[in-house]
Amino acid sequence: MERIKTALALGLTLIPPFFATPASSAYIRCEDSYQLVNGSWIATPYCEDEYLASVATAYGEFVSPPEIRNNPGTKEEVCRLVGNDIRVNDICSPYFDSGRRGGGD
Repeated sequence: MERIKTALALGLTLIPPFFATPASSAYIRCEDSYQLVNGSWIATPYCEDEYLASVATAYGEFVSPPEIRNNPGTKEEVCRLVGNDIRVNDICSPYFDSGRRGGGD
């Protein structure tokens, strides 16, 4: 019986390291259109969509980040509404012909 208790106690002491990382470690941290990745801030599509949604909300267009992320048509529509705002100009540039080079008509 003593061996079972010892084995059980040993087993329970080995389990906590697997759960030691907090659930928040999987949380994506965005600041404007940038995401914190390995200690550096880089532009990511996820954070860009989050930021675009927040800018659109400031204009009165209530759209969620998943709507923008999952529907390219919604993203284009939102960009046509707020894309001239300097905060999202880079995010929305693919939706404006004036941002393209070449093909001089």
